[in-house]
Amino acid sequence: MSHTTQEKPINVTSGWIMLGITIGVFVAAIAMIVYFIYMRASHQAPAWLDITSLIVGILTILFGILLGNGFFTLQPNEGRVLVLFGTYVGSVRTSGFHWTNPFNTKFKLSLRSRNFNTPTLKVNDKQGNPIEIGSVIVWRVSETAQAQFDVDCYEKYVEVQSEAALRHLASGYAYDHGEEGETTLRCGLEEVSVALQRAVQERLTKAGVEVQEARISYLAYAPEIAGAMLKRQQAEAIIAARQKIVHGAVSMVEMALSELEKGNVVQLDEERKASMISNLLVVLCSESDAQPVVNTGTLYNG
Repeated sequence: MSHTTQEKPINVTSGWIMLGITIGVFVAAIAMIVYFIYMRASHQAPAWLDITSLIVGILTILFGILLGNGFFTLQPNEGRVLVLFGTYVGSVRTSGFHWTNPFNTKFKLSLRSRNFNTPTLKVNDKQGNPIEIGSVIVWRVSETAQAQFDVDCYEKYVEVQSEAALRHLASGYAYDHGEEGETTLRCGLEEVSVALQRAVQERLTKAGVEVQEARISYLAYAPEIAGAMLKRQQAEAIIAARQKIVHGAVSMVEMALSELEKGNVVQLDEERKASMISNLLVVLCSESDAQPVVNTGTLYNG
């Protein structure tokens, strides 16, 4: 069974100190080789001493090259994971010029925030309607050891798991027109975004990744039902507008009758009140301008 790898901070040697030591090693190696050449030319030393100085000089150069393999630099918001012969040694996060055991394998990871724009996915919402949805995920590596060792490729892992979380989230919400008080994808974007961030974070914690923000970037009905849904939305908009018009017209009729009665302008029986209400509602609710008919007779003559 897999287990979680815990990040271990490690202190490394300053690169500037080791740079001076490495330069000193190369200077000593060159001095030995020069000494060998001089002694060979002057024949002032036995042959075995000449050979020894040459061998020591060559080995000193190789040792200097080996020391040079331990240097590395880190920029701000970068980390290095150090591995010695297959064993995790620790992680370095401090920016600067450093030196470590030259036999350590050094894996560099960026700790900066990154954006991942998921491709537009076609899924079914809670009501079974096919929709297209996309999102933007802002993430960063928070645990270098987990990102390096607990998943095969943490960048690919982020992409696949983000898409899976988005599919799962979309299937749990209706696109719109949910039950009364129900959050929908179109009308509850803030709440949906919080739920998406939580869902993605649950999946990416294993990879040592912190999700800083998750937002729905694209939302629409699938093309095959987009036309029908547009007609439905238009019909609902017309109905809503009609409801407001009728409500306003009824309020105006009530106000007109109340003012007429209050001012004692005219006395209307129930039949004439009904006729007046009907005429006013026709005028106020009609889509086109009403054409008035002037009554030149009495109130009770047609």
